Amino acid sequence: MVRRIARWLGIAALVIGYPLLAHYTNESAHSSSLGALVAIAPVVLIALVLAWNSPRRFVMLGVLALSCIALWAGWSALERHFGLVYWLQNVGMQLILLMTFGRTLIAGRQPLCTRFAEAVHAPLTPQHEIYAGQVTVAWTLFFAAMALASTLLFFLAPLATWSVFANFLTLPLVALMFIAEYWVRRWMLPEVRHTHILDAVRAFRNTSARPR
Repeated sequence: MVRRIARWLGIAALVIGYPLLAHYTNESAHSSSLGALVAIAPVVLIALVLAWNSPRRFVMLGVLALSCIALWAGWSALERHFGLVYWLQNVGMQLILLMTFGRTLIAGRQPLCTRFAEAVHAPLTPQHEIYAGQVTVAWTLFFAAMALASTLLFFLAPLATWSVFANFLTLPLVALMFIAEYWVRRWMLPEVRHTHILDAVRAFRNTSARPR
């Protein structure tokens, strides 16, 4: 119990603390070294986890070590352009989510939100199936708009302005999208049992884990 509480507190501190620190480095004119370190830290950490869990662990760790040496050699350039690393992280995540939803809209594939809906409400009515497909389109357009907004703000507005959007508005906008979809669903499909989003995630995970 104590370990679980500590884990959740650590996650909360990371979710709150990292955006605050990142915004500070973007806003301050005297934090280039800290900005470069904070910007590159998640990339190195993720690369370390992937390398450690790779079947070719020592080879991948060696590649990571060489990459860190290259970062050290180009540290001055990284200090001057650390904001670009922040932007690449933000827009990269938006594009990954865009592709996750968008690729399921290709002809012959099942829209992602339809799969989630089936995991909880199967069998779906024709109206529910159409609605779930439209929700998948909506999420795809949402992440496309987020990536575009992030890019325009980064290149056309001051870095501090972009930082407010990336660090403090991204998650609230995603949460607002969830809330808006929930109320639209209640209005469009009043006969459907409305469940918590975590119920859909658990059901979808369980369904995906079953052998086919």
